[in-house]
Amino acid sequence: MRFRTLFRLLALVPLTFALAPVGPVLGAAAEMGVRHRIDVMVSAEPDAPVLARLKGAKGELSFTVRLSANSRESKFFGMLRPSFPDVVVPDGPGKPLVQQTKLWEEDVCHQRRGLPKVTVTQLGGHFAEGEARIEISAINRHIGVLVPPDELTPGIKLDQGSDSFGLFYAFRAQSRNSRLNVDLKIYPIDCFL
Repeated sequence: MRFRTLFRLLALVPLTFALAPVGPVLGAAAEMGVRHRIDVMVSAEPDAPVLARLKGAKGELSFTVRLSANSRESKFFGMLRPSFPDVVVPDGPGKPLVQQTKLWEEDVCHQRRGLPKVTVTQLGGHFAEGEARIEISAINRHIGVLVPPDELTPGIKLDQGSDSFGLFYAFRAQSRNSRLNVDLKIYPIDCFL
């Protein structure tokens, strides 16, 4: 009985060596990784005060985005503060206040570890001058502080889609009174580690 078991094991040894690759395999695919790009676009709801009263008026917008994108190969945590000084209020609700613009992009390809965490924490700006001027100051709700007059609700998940840059995941922050939307698109870009 022992001899049969030993014989079978010895018979498997040459088969194992025959199937095992000798040296590095030429043409083997490198391991796939990912890097992320985040774009931003600002629009107004159809019932926004800006669209109702100030079509064609000029203004400016700025906001703060908290970003956390960490992996073994790349670490980033910080506040991004983009500003758009020459915003023109469109003549209809279907057009954005700020066209899609690149906000941030990773330089390093890294392991797949999920999407970066992005949160719009503040939205500010103004439109028009004089008595017609509309000020915008929307912030997130914080524990222990009164609800802000123009509350900014972040993290509204939108449907994923694809465009000329590729597949994206979209999230929206919306201000309650000023009725403005800050849409963030996160693009996972395939790359080789």
